[in-house]
Amino acid sequence: MAAYFRNLPFFAILIFAAGVAMLLPAAVATATQDYRTGRVFLYAGLMVLMAATLLGFACQTPRRPPSERSHLASLFLAYLWLPLILALPMEQVVGNTRFINVYFDMVSALTTTGAQVFDPARLAPAVHLWRGLVGWCGGLLIWITAFAVLAPLNLGGYEVTSEATVQGQIVNARGQMRAAGASERLRKHALRLTPIYAGLTAALAIALTASGEAPLVAAVHAMSTLATSGISPLGGLQGSPTGLIGEALIFVFFLFALSRRTYSSGIGRELRERLTKDREIRLALFAGIVLPTLLFARHWVGALEVDELSDAGAALSALWGSVFTVISFLTTTGFVSDAWGDARAWSGLQTPGLLLVGLVLMGGGVATTAGGVKLLRVYALYKHGVREMGKLIYPNSVAGAGRLGRRIRREGAYIAWVVFMLLVLSIAAVMVALASTGLDFEDATILAIATLTTTGPLASVAGATPIDYFMLSDAAKLICAGAMIVGRIETLVMIALLNPGFWRD
Repeated sequence: MAAYFRNLPFFAILIFAAGVAMLLPAAVATATQDYRTGRVFLYAGLMVLMAATLLGFACQTPRRPPSERSHLASLFLAYLWLPLILALPMEQVVGNTRFINVYFDMVSALTTTGAQVFDPARLAPAVHLWRGLVGWCGGLLIWITAFAVLAPLNLGGYEVTSEATVQGQIVNARGQMRAAGASERLRKHALRLTPIYAGLTAALAIALTASGEAPLVAAVHAMSTLATSGISPLGGLQGSPTGLIGEALIFVFFLFALSRRTYSSGIGRELRERLTKDREIRLALFAGIVLPTLLFARHWVGALEVDELSDAGAALSALWGSVFTVISFLTTTGFVSDAWGDARAWSGLQTPGLLLVGLVLMGGGVATTAGGVKLLRVYALYKHGVREMGKLIYPNSVAGAGRLGRRIRREGAYIAWVVFMLLVLSIAAVMVALASTGLDFEDATILAIATLTTTGPLASVAGATPIDYFMLSDAAKLICAGAMIVGRIETLVMIALLNPGFWRD
């Protein structure tokens, strides 16, 4: 049996995982006496497991060991066809809807975008759990593949600091890549990261339940926070019974989307030292302090005009709403604080959606579930800009920070700029495609950025009026689904897959 699973190809393992995942909502639906929903998920799960078993037997013949390139291609294809399997039980349970709506919803969940297609009141509790579980599994998938597949190929943000020092010598990443097989690395990292990921999710779910949240809602919110999908059975955090306590608990766990060092460096004094010196954490702290302060000052001026400065409670509520929402969108989760509306009501001013657009474009940390450009790339561009301004004053100066610092300012900044320009071009292409379906300029821009940065809730808060994904045309939904996949994989990875030289030994 062990040899059977060890010889399974990557896509067969994903099908097995999908079948096993369907059994959980089946059990929850049965426990809540929703027997029809339970039967649908149970039968679908057994059917998928049977198909995966037969497919696994067909793949037991000796073959060439899979490489990182084949796993990368399998990852891209999985985002295309795996939602078709995941949508099978949901299409039967939701009913009175077309399959494209369910497929779009599953692509959104698997890519951790979290675009809300259906009205939450329309879905059964087990279906809400299924959406959150798919998003959670999508986050775990990107965690594992980032370390096992993208890192050896210097993709996904690792290209900024791709050189590694071994006994004082700089070695090529290709030599490191051949130290262990791709399949072996996938198993190793899956066994190492899954308990951490599941443990953090369980801890947050228990804490939210203890604070007064319903167990099912707490579980979905915990899974959405760790996966940065922003999926919620309530349609968001507004009106949640946990209030400020629940938001504070979720805020703490945003840290795991800001830097991979928060879960990959162990626990102890060394971890604290690394986090305080981590470039991504420091940049996130800068954004989490400066931007809410500017927003607070802007609202303070508005409150000064309407003579409401004496309301200290409203002022503190507005400040907290700004801090929470800024970090939430920086991690591309998309949860909006219940106090975010208080910030606008306190001063009578509308908070600009352009700020949230800039935050999701920055994104979270490398090798996390967050989307966007990634904080490490933004840091590389920043250091390069500071160095160039310094050279304007002292043209012959020599910068410090060692080999790694020079690497980030030169090669790292160059590739970060390439990635940023590819994202901009992708946004422009998606905008043109969406505009051709009849959407106006503002809606096309917001949808393009929301899908390419995997921040589905952005469509509800960035514009003057919320955008309803369900009301989009079929062509627009397919374009958005493709943009979600490209945003999750990243444009640089797509170009690598299309490059013939990438497949040559």
